[in-house]
Amino acid sequence: MESSSSDQYIFCTDTLPSDARFLPPLANGLLGWKVYNTTMHMGGIYNGEAGRCHRADIPCPLAVRMDTVEPGSHSYCLDTNTGIFTHTLSTAQVTASQTLYSHRSFGNLMVMEIMLVRQGTEKQPITIDLLTNFRPESKDIVFETGPDYKSGRHIFGQTTAAEYPGGACPTVHLIWTDIPLTLALNEEQSQARWGFILAVADSLESAESWYDKGLSLMAGGSLRSSHEQAWKELWLQSKIEVVGSETLCKALIGCMFYLLSAFQSIHDTTSSFGGVSPGGLSNGGDGQDYWGHVFWDQDIWMYPGIALFYPKLARSVLEYRVRTIDGARDNAQRQGYKGLKYPWESAVSGREVCPEDIYGQQEIHINGDVTLAFQHYLYLTKDISMFTEGQGSQVVWGVADYWVSRVTWSPEDHKYHILGVMPPDEYYYNVNNSVYTNAVAKLSLEFAVELAELLQQPAPKEWKEVAENLKIPFDEEFNYHPEYDGYIRGQPVKQADTVMLGYPLGFPLTPEVRKNDLLAYEPVTDPNGPAMTWGMFAIGWLELNEAERAQQLLTKCFSNIQAPFQVWSESSDGSGAVNFLTGMGGFLQAVLFGYTGFRVQRECLCFNPLLSSDISELCIRGVSYLGNQLDWLLRKDEISIILRGSNSSQNVNSNNLQVVLKASGSKIPLTPGHPVTIPREPGFICKLDLNSSCWPF
Repeated sequence: MESSSSDQYIFCTDTLPSDARFLPPLANGLLGWKVYNTTMHMGGIYNGEAGRCHRADIPCPLAVRMDTVEPGSHSYCLDTNTGIFTHTLSTAQVTASQTLYSHRSFGNLMVMEIMLVRQGTEKQPITIDLLTNFRPESKDIVFETGPDYKSGRHIFGQTTAAEYPGGACPTVHLIWTDIPLTLALNEEQSQARWGFILAVADSLESAESWYDKGLSLMAGGSLRSSHEQAWKELWLQSKIEVVGSETLCKALIGCMFYLLSAFQSIHDTTSSFGGVSPGGLSNGGDGQDYWGHVFWDQDIWMYPGIALFYPKLARSVLEYRVRTIDGARDNAQRQGYKGLKYPWESAVSGREVCPEDIYGQQEIHINGDVTLAFQHYLYLTKDISMFTEGQGSQVVWGVADYWVSRVTWSPEDHKYHILGVMPPDEYYYNVNNSVYTNAVAKLSLEFAVELAELLQQPAPKEWKEVAENLKIPFDEEFNYHPEYDGYIRGQPVKQADTVMLGYPLGFPLTPEVRKNDLLAYEPVTDPNGPAMTWGMFAIGWLELNEAERAQQLLTKCFSNIQAPFQVWSESSDGSGAVNFLTGMGGFLQAVLFGYTGFRVQRECLCFNPLLSSDISELCIRGVSYLGNQLDWLLRKDEISIILRGSNSSQNVNSNNLQVVLKASGSKIPLTPGHPVTIPREPGFICKLDLNSSCWPF
């Protein structure tokens, strides 16, 4: 059962979930672990070649549970304010507190702290047991025992199989504080505290350095406080809270916490980020949670909600795709095409590691999804450096070259076709002209031309030619988009597909067509499909000013949230991938881009808020636009915006930032620290821009 807490950021319970998959994950972008699990994972450490590639299981010495001979009561709390999990065991004699965390500032460290506090006045020794099934072994890594280092135990080993022939097998070193079988208060002590650290790195030198760092922080009393400060900094930079629905508020907090946990520190400069997989770093072993691979889930589902607040974390996603260019080029060549073909499932190299060939061969929309993330970043930040010295332009242009080589000209309708694909709706394969695939290809080609113009580089004429003449399936009789050539209305659909034309693609649609697409696919979408689907339908209905219908669809997502720690399952019955960050990303976008109406355009940030009846206020703090931080308070009848100031070296002259109301043409300048309140009236649409005259609607 869940116990009550006045702080909605703290998830508490008296009993742990019966299904161990729903224990809380603790991750920091480099190390990921589910509490009490004997295995953990490290970013970039995979074992197995090609389709057998998976996150390598690493034994976790901190898989320890407290127990006492004397009966006691238990409480378990995940504090998302600080990223700390606490187990409290209370008896008549002692209160024992065990805290666990993956260090937010120093990603190579994990920590366990235990504190015993005597209860009562009896002066006698008190002992607690530390129970563990830890074994210094792994099916993926052949470990050897190294010499102790500063009283810390040390093991090291290498994965057994490289991701591709000739590739490297990474090495892992673990150094940790030895953990005794018992801890005791002697008869003179009223309380005592113990700290245990684990350092994980890819070399002995690095592991020793991190272990030294942990010892130094512990000796100085700042090990925990530095971790808490890092989480505090993240939450100060962004927050999403609602008034009126505690369930929604708690869900949003959980989503944001787990998504942020998948990323490294905003101060990390190592460029070692290994991407975000559907289950995060805490999951993804052999045969589990998509093996820890990186899909379109990262770029389409998880990335937008993070990018709206954290430009540095957004850039790390793009840098991951840049680092895997060679693999993407190899994929294209193997399929007989030019340019870059990003893998359906990616690990470290960018070569295809999907266990089933058909997905890697046919689910090619991921190429456009990757480009869309780059476009979104440019419009949010105007950070040209990502595309010049950051080599982002090579990704965008390489994808464009792929599309040109992948299309087929049809003399019958004088259109380019994309044949033999699997759409996002994976119930179908080897179909022609998937409407989502073709639309995202068209948009990525157009952005390639736009980027070339921006960087004053020549663009091959074929990019524009294919973009302008690529077939976008449309049914004139029913005035809607069929999912692909030959799709029959009423056929079952696995997940959001065609409805994503409106958002996130921003494909031009009339309100009538947008509504017809929603009406066509909502009733035939698998109710047991993946969790992110209903968020896209909700956004569509919000665009059409039908907030209550959107609310009903968004409510469906709550069944994917597993109590008590707000861990998501891929399907509503608890099956599928865990902790399903993809579903969280879709849910988060339904609020961040649905209720707000935010749309990131080339020259402005548009917004058109609409709240459902169960929400009286929606507060979104720390939206990052052109290097400026903005806070938004949305109510039924008004919107308040406050410009906090610059949060980045990419700041673009906040003195020119203004709100423009489309209906009246009124322009309201934003001044740092001074809120602007705008009444919400019929036909309300606004944009935030730098004195731009364009209205991209």
